[in-house]
Amino acid sequence: MIRITLYSKANCSLCDQAIEDLSSLEDKYPHELLIVDIEEDDSLNEAYSGKVPVIEIGPYVMNAPFDRKKLAMTIGAAKDREAQLSDDPKFKKRKKRGAQFSKTDRFTQWFSNHYTLVLNVLILLYVGLPFLAPIFMRANLPVLARPIYSMYGAVCHQMAFRSWFLFGDQPVYPRVAAQVDEYASYGETTGLDEGDIFAARQYVGDSDVGYKVAYCQRDVAIYAAMLVFGLIFAISRRRIPALPWYLWVAIGIAPIGIDGFSQLLSQLPGFPLWEYRESTPFLRSLTGALFGFTTAWFGFPLIEESMRQTRETMAAKRQRLGK
Repeated sequence: MIRITLYSKANCSLCDQAIEDLSSLEDKYPHELLIVDIEEDDSLNEAYSGKVPVIEIGPYVMNAPFDRKKLAMTIGAAKDREAQLSDDPKFKKRKKRGAQFSKTDRFTQWFSNHYTLVLNVLILLYVGLPFLAPIFMRANLPVLARPIYSMYGAVCHQMAFRSWFLFGDQPVYPRVAAQVDEYASYGETTGLDEGDIFAARQYVGDSDVGYKVAYCQRDVAIYAAMLVFGLIFAISRRRIPALPWYLWVAIGIAPIGIDGFSQLLSQLPGFPLWEYRESTPFLRSLTGALFGFTTAWFGFPLIEESMRQTRETMAAKRQRLGK
């Protein structure tokens, strides 16, 4: 028997007419009619308010206006399709899955409602864990700090002259080439060669200099800014529209690309394309924050579009099954 779902609400004359038309077709096209009141669920009300009646017949969706003739044609098409697929094991499996609200469905519904919490917690952990490394070093617990340095070393260069330091005389120890005169340079402070990037990766610090955060200044800014937008997005109840892609490119990608690549290309051994350049902690943090914030602004609302559709699907299924 064909299952028909009618999305309706109170005081809807078109909905009443659809119910009457479907009832008149019952003898010719036996079907199971489920009427879903969209006003009983916020996600359904948001999705269908102003659109009802909306009818789902198998894979077909009908939006008002429609008449009895169109209903009959669509029911007939759905019935023919079901007959053709009746022996298909995949179709049987999908139909069986559609007749029950499984644990997977419950998790999917929960996640679609709470994904901002999950993502923000994950970003918070990713942002915060690197700061535990210098805390553990200060507490003389290198056995706990080293795994953090190793883990983040797989995704970040961790060069000391481009990282933040805790518990030392300075928060940063830039290269001389960065021309940050208010701070003593990395080479001057550590006695290490500023051109030795491998030594800079390995250098963690000491009790006088302080201890290095487990990822660089730019990465700190990127993920901290993502977290800031994620919190703003959650507080706004996920109502902020996506940043246009061209603004993401202009404000988020272009500055970090210019700052990063102009530095990289100027330092190629034996192939300087222009004057040697070393970015500053301020520029790394600024461009990183712009990139992180705009990337989250571009991405979070797109995720919300997908999650909204999931919420609508799960809410409709739950009502259909009386769960």
